[in-house]
Amino acid sequence: GDKAFAQFLTDEIQEEKKIQKHKSLPKISGGWELEVHGTEAKLMRKIAGEKITVTFNINNSIPPSAEEDTQEQQKPDEQEPELTSTPNFVVEVIKDDTKQTLVLDCHFPEDEIGQEGEEESDIFTIREVSFQPTGEADWKDTNYTLNTDSLDWALYDHLMDFLADRGVDNTFADELVELSTALEHQEYIKFLEDLKSFVKCQ
Repeated sequence: GDKAFAQFLTDEIQEEKKIQKHKSLPKISGGWELEVHGTEAKLMRKIAGEKITVTFNINNSIPPSAEEDTQEQQKPDEQEPELTSTPNFVVEVIKDDTKQTLVLDCHFPEDEIGQEGEEESDIFTIREVSFQPTGEADWKDTNYTLNTDSLDWALYDHLMDFLADRGVDNTFADELVELSTALEHQEYIKFLEDLKSFVKCQ
């Protein structure tokens, strides 16, 4: 059984490498620096007295709906649908002269992806906003967190503009999806390779 499993994994790895779009991770325009730790990625940039970081994790970032719909209609010779990784991401804005960090929790609504609306709509939304003490690893649940569901739309628009002024806009979000998808695929291939070594290990 293990031999067959290892052979299956070998073939699978070859297939995945064939369809791998990026041999190296795509860059994000606008001078963002990238740090990757396993499945977590962090983008950073500094602008006039502020440091902006965007953090996301590729685990569970592929929407489940993509799989189920396509299974029935798929003909055997058709390409598998491309999986896209749309992770939640957290934007932190740190101003040099304050002890607080503004934290905006953003996500990609599932129904928005690939929908060409009549008007330019945002491909990501802000879910929650809070202040956290700068430099503390653990966020406090005791800090007030604003949920945007019931928010005045004018305030919400200002928050979106605030992000856009700092380089977090639709273009950024598109590039983030591409980066995340490439990262997810890279990790998946690595996982298959690790699994193969593990299965072969006597």
